[in-house]
Formats: sequence, structure tokens, C-alpha cells
Amino acid sequence: MKNLLFIVNPSAGKKHIKSKLFEIVDLFVKADYNVRVYPTQAKEDALRLVSEEGWLYDVIVCAGGDGTLDEVVTGCMKCGCDTPIGYIPCGTTNDFAKSLGIPKDPIRAAKRIVKYQPQPIDVGSFNGDFFVYVAAFGAFTDVTYTTPQEYKNYFGHMAYVIEGIKSVTSLTSYHLKVEYDDYVIEDDFFLGMITNSLTVGGFQNPNSKIALLDDGMYEALFVKYPTNPIDLQATVSAYLMGEFNPEYMYQFKAQRIVVESPEVIPWTLDGEFGGNVSRAEVLNLKHALNIIKK
Repeated sequence: MKNLLFIVNPSAGKKHIKSKLFEIVDLFVKADYNVRVYPTQAKEDALRLVSEEGWLYDVIVCAGGDGTLDEVVTGCMKCGCDTPIGYIPCGTTNDFAKSLGIPKDPIRAAKRIVKYQPQPIDVGSFNGDFFVYVAAFGAFTDVTYTTPQEYKNYFGHMAYVIEGIKSVTSLTSYHLKVEYDDYVIEDDFFLGMITNSLTVGGFQNPNSKIALLDDGMYEALFVKYPTNPIDLQATVSAYLMGEFNPEYMYQFKAQRIVVESPEVIPWTLDGEFGGNVSRAEVLNLKHALNIIKK
């Protein structure tokens, strides 16, 4: 029998996964897997387990949000194992699952894991740390980890919308130098995203029209700091509608991106706090891992 590690975040989303656990495990067992179920107990619990034991298993399945998937991917990268990953999305937004076409229903997602073969995905490096689909800073980007879990469990995605609207009243301007390929951009920004996803924080990603998830390139969006109320309204509206507006935004694709600032900036990686840095080097590691999607 093949060995399957099933990591479950029991606090993810609205906690619906708990009622489906027996059915999912039974489905895996019927597919000839020897299943070990591990409910996470604290932040970075999945990262620790996978980095220590990931190489022992034929498949690693995680049930949780994008943060749980991030921990599993980071654990695999740290231990150097190429164990295929299955993902059962049950978080608040599940951005990366939407990009991969993985269904929200946990039973349907589990059935795909036993039916389909793994396919390669790109993984990001952020100053040597790892992320799956987004490295970002500025307005709206911290609501995924600053919003209390009880709000997310009760309101779902609407909790992010409420917190995001509140953040508009306190936009921060960052003067940045951005280097990619043979180009350099220098300007004042209130938001920046380096992504590999169709949505971010549950909102349509303005990069979605140029996004490819396995081409070894990241799609970058840097939004200029508005100088007057009219520009503010136009800029925020375009972003929330998932539209690229060249008058207010820079957009490009690159394998390596370096962002420098005179001051430290708080970054978000896959919806979790990624650290305060004044220099961020982001690399796309093409086809670094395999995930079972369809």
C-alpha cells in the first residue's frame, strides 16, 4: 500500500471540514492508501511535520486554506522532497485552488486526488523563504492575517472586504526601486503584488489576464500612490474590479524581481506575514513541485 499523510487544519474557514473527515479518509483507504491523519495544533505545525517527514510518504494531502498549503509547500522545499501534494481547499478564500480549478467541495476535491496524476507548479523564493502564489505589500494585502479568525469563520470572505475598506483611509506611500530583467522602475507606490494566481484575497487579480501558473515567470503589479482624491477613487476602483489601468499601474512578467526601499516594508506571503524588509529578491523556481489538480 502507498503511504498518504493527511494534514488537516481544523480551524480553517468555517470549520466545515470536520464533518467530512471520515468520508474523505474512507475514500483514500478504498484507493489503497495507508492514511495517517494529522490535525495541526499551531501555526507552522504543518511546515515542521513535512520538513521532517515529508520524504516518507507517497502523497501529502492538506485540508485547509492557502496558509496551510503554503506551509506544506515550504516544508517540501526545505526537506528537498518531491512528494506530490494534494489540496482540499477549506479556507476563507482559497485563491490558489481557484486558479488550479480545484473544487470547493471537499469530497469532490478528494476524489480528484485519487483519480488524477500530479502536474508541476512553480514555487516562489522570497529572500530564501518560499511561497506558492503571492508576495505582496501595502494596502489590502495584510487583511488576510490581521482579520481575527473568529471574524473569518463567521463572515467568510466578507470579513476581508470590511477590513479592506477600512484600510483605504490610511494608505501608506512607499518609494521603491524595482528591478527586473534589464529594466528599472522608480516611483511611489501604495500596493505591490508579485503573483502566480487568478485571484488574491478573494478579489480578481488584475494580473489574471496574463497569468500562467507553470511558465517560470511571475506576474507583477505595482500601483502608484494617488496624488488627489480623483486618482484615489479611480485607482482603488480599478484594483478592486480586477482591472489593469496603465495610468496608475505598472505591470510586467519576470523570473527575478528585486524591490528596494529606504525603509523596511511589511510583506505578505500567501496571506501570512512574511517579514519586514528593505530589500526583497523574488525568484520563480520553475516546476519546483508537483500538485494533483486535474
